Amino acid sequence: MLTYLTSAIFTSLLLLLVSTKSKGDEVLVIPNPSLSPSDIDLLEFPLNLEYLEAEFFLWGSLGYGLDMVAPNLTAGGPPPIGGKKANLDPVTRDIILQFAYQEVGHLRAIKRTVKGFPRPLLDISADNFAKIINNAMKYPLYPPFDPYANGLNFLIASYIIPYVGLTGYVGTNPKLQSAQAKRLVAGLLGVESAQDAVIRALLHERASLKVQPYDITVADFTNRISDLRNDIGKQGLKDEGLIVPLELGAEGKISGNVIAGDRDSVAYDRSPEEILRIVYGTGSESIPGGFLPWGGDGQIARSYTYGKY
Repeated sequence: MLTYLTSAIFTSLLLLLVSTKSKGDEVLVIPNPSLSPSDIDLLEFPLNLEYLEAEFFLWGSLGYGLDMVAPNLTAGGPPPIGGKKANLDPVTRDIILQFAYQEVGHLRAIKRTVKGFPRPLLDISADNFAKIINNAMKYPLYPPFDPYANGLNFLIASYIIPYVGLTGYVGTNPKLQSAQAKRLVAGLLGVESAQDAVIRALLHERASLKVQPYDITVADFTNRISDLRNDIGKQGLKDEGLIVPLELGAEGKISGNVIAGDRDSVAYDRSPEEILRIVYGTGSESIPGGFLPWGGDGQIARSYTYGKY
């Protein structure tokens, strides 16, 4: 009887610790014995992108990031480089702020399930985005592209990020073993997909508009960014802009492409290697740079820098 009571009390304490929030919206995570080591690694890897999205959207809409909004979720990681408040119109700001708080929730949901890791060093500076756009265009824009200059620029910059996470979740889901991990990834994928769809829809509405002061349309920006991600991802066509050749449109019958998908309109998938090649901007999962100048964290990301996974 004593053993039974002791076990029951210990179980109750564990449940209380897992379900109780502390100041700053962080929770104490008790390792889940039902998750395999591979599931844990696969759930931790997306934190690299979730941190990136949270910081970019928070800074763009509020002018400050996780250190003010949910400091415990950073786990003491270094503050991002170059974040600042964007010059957004009221509607765009409201949408981006919604995205920002959604990303805070994503971080919390993952870190309630697995231990995770501190926020890695992130570069969300205008200079970094300008380099990405220059690489996509294959020549330097003048003046340099500034994502924080206005709402349209910020939406174009936002086009760069959530879609990569979306394809990562599609690629992760078949590799997961537990129902708990699959449920979490499915839920995260649903919201990331919706964010990408909203961004694409807002840009599609202005597809033929010239982005000032450049003689380049919104559609051209998205097509070039998608081409760049295909190039440095190194796994063929997994990315499509807003206007595509007819044969790449839905059922090969339309060139408008507000939602990207394969020949059956099924979302593309990407592996962790492809994700790292793209977010590093180097075309190599072993050479950090871009949004993650010191590299990603977690077992999977570290393995490509320090040893085979």
